[in-house]
Amino acid sequence: MKICIIPTMNNIAKSHLFLLAFVLLTMLWSVVGVEDTYLTWILEAAPAIVGLLVLVFTYKKFRMPTYLYVVMAFHMAVLLVGAHYSYAKVPLGFWMQDWFGFARNNYDKIGHLMQGVTPGLVMIELLRRTTPIKTAGWTGFLSVCVAEAISALYEIIEWLASLSNPTDTEAFLGTQGYIWDTQTDMFMCLIGATIAVIIRLRVLRLPTSGRLLNH
Repeated sequence: MKICIIPTMNNIAKSHLFLLAFVLLTMLWSVVGVEDTYLTWILEAAPAIVGLLVLVFTYKKFRMPTYLYVVMAFHMAVLLVGAHYSYAKVPLGFWMQDWFGFARNNYDKIGHLMQGVTPGLVMIELLRRTTPIKTAGWTGFLSVCVAEAISALYEIIEWLASLSNPTDTEAFLGTQGYIWDTQTDMFMCLIGATIAVIIRLRVLRLPTSGRLLNH
C-alpha cells in the first residue's frame, strides 16, 4: 500500500482556512476587555488587521506558500496579544523578566524580532516571483534591507503618534523608560530578518515559482 505524503490542493486550502480562523478568533479575544484604551488596541493591532486584509484580498492572485502563512499567523497572534494587554503588561514578558532578570517587560522585542522575520520571508517571495533577481545573495540582502526599512518606518509612526497625542499614546510607544528602545527594536528586527533569510535561502532552500506554489 502506497502512502501519499504530498498535500492536495483541498488539504492546503483547509490548512489556510484553519490559519484564518485562528487569527480571527485571536483577534476576537484580543479586542474583548483590553487592558489599556481601545485607541491603544487599534494602534497596536493595526498591522495585523491591515496585513490580514491584504492577504485575504490577494489570496487568489498572489498566494503565498503555506509555511509563510503559518509564520504570518504566528506574527499576527504576537501582535494581537500585545494589543490586548499593551506590550508592557503582557504576562509572558513578566515571566521572561523573572526568568532572565530583565529590567523591563521585553515582550515587545518578540514582536520586533517577528517584524524582521515576516517581511524578510515575504520579500524573498516577492523578489523571486516578480523581479529578475534570482541569486540568493542579492535576494537575501534586499529582503533584509526592506525588513529593516519597514522597522524604521514603524518607529517613525510611533514617534509621530506620540507627538500628536502624548498622553493617550504612551502605552503604544512602550519605551518603559528605556532610552535605547528604538535602537534595540530595530536591532531585533535586523536579527530576525537575517536569521529568517539565511534559514530560508541557505538551509531550507525551498523553491519558488508560480503564484499557486505551496510548501
